[in-house]
Amino acid sequence: MPKFGKILLISSSCVKIMMKDLKYLAAFSIPLVAFISLYYKQSFVWSTPVFAFVMIPVLELIFPVATENLNSDEVNNKLKRKIFDWLLYLNLPIVYAMVFYGIYEATAKTIETYELVGIIISIGIVLGVNGINVAHELGHRQTTNERFIGKALLLPALYMHFYIEHNFGHHLHAATPEDPATARYNQTLYSFWITSIFRQYSNAWRIQKKLLKNNNHHFLSINNDMLWYILVQVCYLAFVFFFFDYTGLVIAFLAAVIGFLLLETVNYIEHYGLIRLKSKSGRYERVKEIHSWNSNHIIGRIVLYELTRHSDHHYKSSKKYQILDCHDDSPQMPYGYPTSMVLAMFPPLWFGIMNKRVPKEMILT
Repeated sequence: MPKFGKILLISSSCVKIMMKDLKYLAAFSIPLVAFISLYYKQSFVWSTPVFAFVMIPVLELIFPVATENLNSDEVNNKLKRKIFDWLLYLNLPIVYAMVFYGIYEATAKTIETYELVGIIISIGIVLGVNGINVAHELGHRQTTNERFIGKALLLPALYMHFYIEHNFGHHLHAATPEDPATARYNQTLYSFWITSIFRQYSNAWRIQKKLLKNNNHHFLSINNDMLWYILVQVCYLAFVFFFFDYTGLVIAFLAAVIGFLLLETVNYIEHYGLIRLKSKSGRYERVKEIHSWNSNHIIGRIVLYELTRHSDHHYKSSKKYQILDCHDDSPQMPYGYPTSMVLAMFPPLWFGIMNKRVPKEMILT
């Protein structure tokens, strides 16, 4: 009997561990709701934006924040479990299935204009949350296969240059005026969209040219990834046009725009107003935990694969999402990332909440 009780105890512990690991399945709630939106259409077509930007923010206000960190044994155990990686990989077929299913539903059937708009928004949200966000995580991995999946997830958002600029530019210049993905103090979200989008693309080309030069490769070399990105993205759009005509092409393009605007909105809130100070030599201090906004709101953490623990991500970008820590000295957002994205769309409200939280020494810089 004692032996049986021990087995039950071990089994119960294993189930609890698995349940904790599988909490990230909640990230698939976005494409699930999007599928319902696309399948039923009519008023259901707006379910995705309502779920993402109304229901999730409300849940974030209801659920408490979770600030605890893993101990060394827990970290080692989580790094050994491949389930965390497979939960990321699964986004690849889901994202592409949702894109082409949405385009098919919009082009093969007679629908109202408001339904078409809802379909585009739904696809765009999936591209932003389950596409670009997951691509960001995989883009920091060391294996070629994982980086390939990350780039493939950037493709339908037409934002493949993000891989180069983010990894070789943003992580080097974050929280400085040289970084296009760092929002200035009192800069509105809409101004940031324009400056960040164009400057990041320009920076990606500059970084690519530098990499080619350092490795003695010509501009037209097969090692010019930026040229490959253009070619692959054009082929993707040509494929959509061939099978779904002009309407499908417009849907794919507009959904991509919504997807990367969601990314830029996240970029905006991640470093808003935070600046690295300069030393007497004129060099910027190294990136610290104080140079990114952190959020411990549990719903946003799960749905965005711990992206909200952004301070630790910048502190050590090679850390996998499931083991990211909360640092006590990191600036804390009063709300989760999904809620903050909504607030950022209303500049006076955003400034009123966030400006007083930006360290004074950074404002004066």
